[in-house]
Amino acid sequence: MVANLGREQPPTARRGTRRRRPRRESALLWWLLFAAVAVAAWYLHSWRVALLGLLGWCLYEFLLVPTLCRVLTRQGAPCVERARGRLFACTRSHQHVKNDALWKLIGMRNPSRRRPGAGEEEGGTGVVVHSASVRGRLAPADRALILLAAAGTIVTVVGMVYGFG
Repeated sequence: MVANLGREQPPTARRGTRRRRPRRESALLWWLLFAAVAVAAWYLHSWRVALLGLLGWCLYEFLLVPTLCRVLTRQGAPCVERARGRLFACTRSHQHVKNDALWKLIGMRNPSRRRPGAGEEEGGTGVVVHSASVRGRLAPADRALILLAAAGTIVTVVGMVYGFG
């Protein structure tokens, strides 16, 4: 391998070509698994198996669901890059914006977020159409499913404590 000494030009991209994205598993497979757990809980008359299925669904929504980033870009359009899980974004800068939105969802300010100093911009250059607080708003569907998954997690934890007694 020869080092690039800065004299060579990078290869130009061909016009009309799109970047091919790797395929993901179908969400239908996950829903079939959740349906199988629900049927097993009903067949066995076991609320513990139902709680296990609920916990699996909550973890799926938080961490594994194939979704889009949906953070508003500086020009105002939502980001259409893929992300895995409703809590995550596509890049580090978008993750900071999404973390702020998640903290705002529970009514708090992000404790780990530092304020930009005098003369610093909030995340790069370019025309700012939307402020960071507007950019960090969660889509209504994401907000609803995150709140449902959080409630399901609380129900699961309470059910597990109840089951120990």
